[in-house]
Amino acid sequence: MSLLWRNKQLRVGLAPDRIYMSGARAIELAANDDGSWNAPVAALASSLGGMKGEAAVVLADQFVRYTLLPYNETLKTREQWLALATHRFNTLHGPRAAEWQITVTETAPMGARLACAVDRALVAELMEVFGKANMRLVSVQPFLVVAFNRIRKTVGNGSCWIVVEEPGRLTLALIQRGMWIAIRSRRADSGWRNLLPEILERESAFLGLAEPVTRVIVCAQHEFDTEMHDAWRAEAIAYRELALAAE
Repeated sequence: MSLLWRNKQLRVGLAPDRIYMSGARAIELAANDDGSWNAPVAALASSLGGMKGEAAVVLADQFVRYTLLPYNETLKTREQWLALATHRFNTLHGPRAAEWQITVTETAPMGARLACAVDRALVAELMEVFGKANMRLVSVQPFLVVAFNRIRKTVGNGSCWIVVEEPGRLTLALIQRGMWIAIRSRRADSGWRNLLPEILERESAFLGLAEPVTRVIVCAQHEFDTEMHDAWRAEAIAYRELALAAE
């Protein structure tokens, strides 16, 4: 699900409270308590005047549903994995899953597959917005997928937590010995930085980890002090940098 970008391609990061655009300052939006995508898409439409060419969009995790599919050697084709992902989302979310566009990403050759679901209406709306601006939308990717593509070489066969900060929410992904183990989303307030060790310890207990994972890669919208917690090996990557990543 990675993408080779062209040099003059417009890159857009779409979040509930702001829009990131390559070569420009972030566009701040009014508070969006329900996390819906309507307001950001409308604001994007009014920001494309005079632009041309191709565009690629990275969607905030708040616009995406995730689930991990354990590796299954009997599934040989992309279509088989997609069928399993569709069944899983239908089981987890019921009839509304029929309105989602689902994709499956390989995390390792014999590792779990990352299934992602996005409102089909959101993708259609983005295509219409760029079409009206005489631009071609060539890619729509979830933030977590972009983040993983960026760090996968540095993680290798190691273990780490990926922590993604978005307004009022954290997305937590656990990679252990190079294999994806879990993805969880939880509410969080502005004090989450101080509580991060407790948050990860609770998640570790919930998952029944036999040994702690102390490496943490934080994708934060605001500054993160990597030396805040001595017992953890923290690294920080700016959210904006990943939202506009040129893969």
